[in-house]
Amino acid sequence: MVTPLFSDSLVVHTQSHDYPIVITDKHAMAEQVTPYISGQQVLIVTNETVAPLYLSQLQTQLEKSFTVAVCILADGEQYKNQDSINQIYDVLMTARFNRDVTLIALGGGVVGDMTGFAAASFMRGVSFIQIPTTLLSQVDSSVGGKTGINHSQGKNMIGAFWQPQMVLADMSTLQTLPVRELSAGLAEVIKYALIMDIEFLEWLETNLPAMMALDLAILGEAVKRCCEYKADLVAQDEREAGVRALLNFGHTFGHVIETHEGYGNWLHGEAVAVGMVQAAELSQKMGWLSDADVARIKRVLRLANLPINPPSIAPDVALSLMGHDKKVQGGQIRLILLKSLGQAVLTKDFEAQLLTEVLS
Repeated sequence: MVTPLFSDSLVVHTQSHDYPIVITDKHAMAEQVTPYISGQQVLIVTNETVAPLYLSQLQTQLEKSFTVAVCILADGEQYKNQDSINQIYDVLMTARFNRDVTLIALGGGVVGDMTGFAAASFMRGVSFIQIPTTLLSQVDSSVGGKTGINHSQGKNMIGAFWQPQMVLADMSTLQTLPVRELSAGLAEVIKYALIMDIEFLEWLETNLPAMMALDLAILGEAVKRCCEYKADLVAQDEREAGVRALLNFGHTFGHVIETHEGYGNWLHGEAVAVGMVQAAELSQKMGWLSDADVARIKRVLRLANLPINPPSIAPDVALSLMGHDKKVQGGQIRLILLKSLGQAVLTKDFEAQLLTEVLS
């Protein structure tokens, strides 16, 4: 029995059901998820990168108690589409699985989003479990039940709200994560500090070097804090009708970059990092942030080895892409901006000229 360096848990409360987030580095995935598998059928969905690392042990252990099938998808944001969803359906149908099946998402945010959407739509809804293997998915996409796929004209435009039975964040998986992917995950960690807790921002400014050096205990503490923030917002607003939208700070700008540059060329966290700078610059132009605040945001992003400058996109093109954002309401673009460091607001009350200046 391996004694974990870090082990903790919390509960997400939703209208459909409550479920735990287990944060550990115990190296015992099957043992952790087994109590949350309903029925005798399991489909593990993973990708070509993660499968050689973690699939065999999980599959072998689960096969002792369940009928297990596997779907291995291509790796990358560019494959987050209907073709990949159909691959998952094909395996489910070929295995003759039914409503008792539990889908397990073994991978990062792309695998988690697609597995969740397949679970939400197969036979009108079956159970699924998240085992996020990237920092970004551990702190953000695996929690809260947002599932879906991309469309060529917009990111995450097709999907459903569908809550998992549990989330297992095994910190040890971060030891095989490429450095670029680790930094991309840190963008979402920094996001929580900027929108919710200036003390967490101060903590990050001290601890980011340890996180970049893969201190699993420090990373585990950061994951727990981020999941606590998100769980609180999800409990208040499961379907993103209000305060949960604050979690999209930097995302409206960032999605423009991802869509324009081609899915996968910029990592999601990289695009969000630049998007947070752009949102901060607009907040500054509106008189809410100081020059020092914006400089501080850029400094902490650089600590995480993240980009702060956008690619060249014409303002009219960017505005057109923003028009496809899910937060557009009544034809008006709504943005999450910062009233101050640690306090975000969703607003449509900004001058169009100021937005154009930021996009320029």
